[in-house]
Amino acid sequence: MSTVRKTIPDRPELNGVLETCLYCDDVAVTRAFYERVFGFESMVVEDRIIAMDAGQGHVLILFRRGGTLTPVPVAGSFIPPHDGGGQQHFAFGIRGDAYDAWKQYLISEGVGIESEVDWPQGGKSLYFRDPDGHLGELATPGLWSNY
Repeated sequence: MSTVRKTIPDRPELNGVLETCLYCDDVAVTRAFYERVFGFESMVVEDRIIAMDAGQGHVLILFRRGGTLTPVPVAGSFIPPHDGGGQQHFAFGIRGDAYDAWKQYLISEGVGIESEVDWPQGGKSLYFRDPDGHLGELATPGLWSNY
């Protein structure tokens, strides 16, 4: 299904969402989870941040909770302060024909399936928790009209 975006004169093109950020109590433990379960490779590893290659130009950033409350100097400028609390949510896209394989794989890795949803548009979702209690989702096409 094709996506139609509202045309706004003189608006530069947007290339979509690049980063998904999670705030973690122990970035090393959470990093190990995403390496083991999803095979993500770390591109940046520091005490307060781990940036992981989540495929197809997407980056999963794990921030140490409270580790970015002050500006972070970088390249003669700075990254403004930010932080997040509580259980956050994110979703990874999967192929429709890979749903059952992902379900069995998560179970074999000891990752509990918290819920499964069959969406009215035809997509399916598996929900799980990471070590910080964040709600992860594996979703097939058909969840959203543009996916």
